Amino acid sequence: MKKVTILLFSIVTFSYAQIADSAEDISPLLIGEKIPNTPLQDVNGKTIETNDILNKKTVLIVYRGGWCPYCNSQLSDMQEIEKQIIDLGYQIVAVSPDAPKFLKQTQEKEKLQYLLYSDSEGIFAQALGVAFKREKPKLEKYSEGKNPGFLPVPTVYVINNSKEIEFMYINPKYSQRLKGDLLLAVLKNL
Repeated sequence: MKKVTILLFSIVTFSYAQIADSAEDISPLLIGEKIPNTPLQDVNGKTIETNDILNKKTVLIVYRGGWCPYCNSQLSDMQEIEKQIIDLGYQIVAVSPDAPKFLKQTQEKEKLQYLLYSDSEGIFAQALGVAFKREKPKLEKYSEGKNPGFLPVPTVYVINNSKEIEFMYINPKYSQRLKGDLLLAVLKNL
């Protein structure tokens, strides 16, 4: 029995340890799969489980960091349509490898009202299957030394109350992002 438990633990640990060699080689969670429960940190550094964050219908944005101009543009785009998203019954949650103090800077600079969370160690990005290897210099600074050398491929998931993925947009070309008007059209049709 002890060997079976160790084997199962090893398989679960391995399944969360996905860091692809390139953005094109990721194996993301797909429509119909559930978002796993992992720890994240809020802008104040408090650890919160994703089960507690994603407890209702959610537009989940996984982005590279507040240092990325394409990410900031996408975050601002989501802020512009936040009221419409909320009116459709969804919350917006954005997650990046940035440490909490850098999340707070992004939140203030972009005047964001929705919630930002830190995945500095990459546990969540790996569990989603969207992490890929990347050189550390900039990542080390913005994750406060916790980033093991990865970036997430920019991703948008729409999840239901059961944490199941109903829609996804993932593009390894980080400059190409899901536009707000297309997201609203998707939400209206789900």
